[in-house]
Amino acid sequence: MSVLKKIPLEHLGYDFIPNEFLHEGQDEYTLRFQQNPRNDYRDLTAIEVQELIANGNWSSDWSKVKVSAIFDPKQVQGCKFYGLVRIGNLSPSYLEYRNLQLPIGLYHSTIISSDFGDDVAVHHIGYLSYFIVGNEVLLSQIKEMETGSTAKFGNGILRDGEESDKRIQLELCNENGARSVYPFDGMQAADVYLWTRNRHDRMLQHRFEELTDQKFGTQRGYYSQIGDRCVIKNTFTIKNVKIGTDAYIKGVSKLKNVTVNSSRESYTQIGEGCELVNGIIGYGCRIFYGVKAVRFILASYSQLKYGARLINSYLGDNSTISCCEVLNSLIFPAHEQHHNNSFLCAALVMGQSNMAAGATVGSNHNSRAADGEIIAGRGFWPGLCVSLKHNSRFASYCLIVKGDFLHELDIQLPFTLVSNDVQHDRLLLIPGYWFMYNMYALVRNANKYEARDSRHFKNQYFEYDMLAPDTVNEMFGGMETLAFAVSESLQHEGNKTREEHILAGRTLLANNIDLKDKTIVLSGAENSRRPTVIQKVGEAYHLYRSFIKYYGVLHLMDALEEGRSIDEIIASLAGEKRTNWENIGGQLIESTALQVFLNDIKSKKIDSWDDIHEFYHERSKEYLLDKRKHALLSLIEILTLEGVEISGDKIVSLLDEALEHRIWIGEQIYKSRAKDYKNPFKNMVYANDEERDIVVGKLTENSFINQQQKELEIFKIRVANLKGQF
Repeated sequence: MSVLKKIPLEHLGYDFIPNEFLHEGQDEYTLRFQQNPRNDYRDLTAIEVQELIANGNWSSDWSKVKVSAIFDPKQVQGCKFYGLVRIGNLSPSYLEYRNLQLPIGLYHSTIISSDFGDDVAVHHIGYLSYFIVGNEVLLSQIKEMETGSTAKFGNGILRDGEESDKRIQLELCNENGARSVYPFDGMQAADVYLWTRNRHDRMLQHRFEELTDQKFGTQRGYYSQIGDRCVIKNTFTIKNVKIGTDAYIKGVSKLKNVTVNSSRESYTQIGEGCELVNGIIGYGCRIFYGVKAVRFILASYSQLKYGARLINSYLGDNSTISCCEVLNSLIFPAHEQHHNNSFLCAALVMGQSNMAAGATVGSNHNSRAADGEIIAGRGFWPGLCVSLKHNSRFASYCLIVKGDFLHELDIQLPFTLVSNDVQHDRLLLIPGYWFMYNMYALVRNANKYEARDSRHFKNQYFEYDMLAPDTVNEMFGGMETLAFAVSESLQHEGNKTREEHILAGRTLLANNIDLKDKTIVLSGAENSRRPTVIQKVGEAYHLYRSFIKYYGVLHLMDALEEGRSIDEIIASLAGEKRTNWENIGGQLIESTALQVFLNDIKSKKIDSWDDIHEFYHERSKEYLLDKRKHALLSLIEILTLEGVEISGDKIVSLLDEALEHRIWIGEQIYKSRAKDYKNPFKNMVYANDEERDIVVGKLTENSFINQQQKELEIFKIRVANLKGQF
């Protein structure tokens, strides 16, 4: 049962912090005055007190009500004050926001031990306790606004005297809680990724916990805060919150133990029917219409809409979840998820991802315990009504065809279409599918994500390009996998090692062996006895190789245009090999540098989360040069596989190949979009071509295709200029 206490009225508004938790030399106002150091408040005059009483106001002790220089008792009506209440200047004006016009002052509210900045409009607040309210804030029709002395504002910390079970943790990537992290304001997807991944490294795990605790301290007694120019109206419960400037909050059911980051340039909005508990909300976020979020972090410029449910999850920057349910997941930037029956559970999704309607990357209670996980690389796209089984793992840009996948999958071929062939009881893979059939979407998405990256402070370089160290490394691995599968499927004599199979397969594929009537089977892609069949093997192998070479030549062109000679470039790469990279929260970092960084955390050379974030920032500044080096080493490696050495004589042919490839990309972009205009089933809903063009736009006026053509013309000029140097 509830424990209802009865305490003398004169104590209301005092003893916010129990005496046993006051630090030496402090009282209950010490932290409050640190949060609001303003000191121009004055006592009320006797006449002002009389006017306030005449206006229907009441205080248990009028000496505890302080005001500033500009004060008119007429602007305070029908209020009750308990404890120390401090009120800033009240000018004879009103505040207006979207047609809501309310006079400045305090009206018909119960206020307990709180501070107000200048020119606030506070109307009909049923209960407001232990808040610091900024300047020009509009508060209207709010049932409860309260703060407890142990308020943590969504951070995973403990206050003095609290037991460990009071600590908020995010149970990410796995439902069993064994990958939990302590959330904190400013936490980035990279922080969460590194913390959730390295569970075997107990020292590193301890350091992450230690850095979080030292970031905040343990003192009780921090007040809730509402920043300047905020508007909060028609809301039921607000408790233990820290809200930045310029936020707009309306019709909220509950906002409890939450930090809401907001600024004039990047303001956050929270709308009707939302219940947000134990969370951190980033700058520039939008949360509307019945959203339920519990134990969560919503990174900057992301959206939750239309009944979305986000529980025990981290949603990266520039992402949107609408209607759907997401549980126990770590999602990197640029994620899209719509439609009411999309469900994502116990997953690590590495960004630029899209969940289609009915997709169920969902409940993993199909095993003996709720401890399954799914890991998906960049560009993950489970299509309509896809159901996947935990554990599964997917390379970058995997597209899953509609169907129920009853077995665990390990798809390490990037840009692959994954299909469940129920009729023949087999798994079908088409590597390089995006290159062959939907180049329009593939290239457009990279541009789209870049354009949607609304961050004002880009302290991390998020990689959106389809050609980057992670995907290129996967294509190198994909070439080996395809070569192995071809040799193993076609050459049954002898007991070849994997290396011997790869070498034999490469020879067959390099000679363009006809595989049209051959069945190429891949082992280890599905946890079942049925076969996994790869289609379009030859095409995929050569596409991987062509895109790797194109990637290298693009960066070679950049280096040459900066005035570096080919001999200088080759000399700078002497003795070096292509390196492994890791996607940490949308930022790509070379694996060796990442390990040095983690060791520095353990040795306390890096000793704060600010230091960690500075590392991300510094690596981001170096990223483009590091990526170029990776691209050039990739080019050398792919040419070596072809038996060719890079040289001045080879440059002209490489430039010609790159131009041919760029022209082919342009043609594929056009063709993949033009199919929609030629398909009679697409056109049957329109009266004629004119109506179709009005509804979807003319193909000839497609801005993306036209922009690609302009970029192609510029590329031709670049190639011609560089060829002139040789």
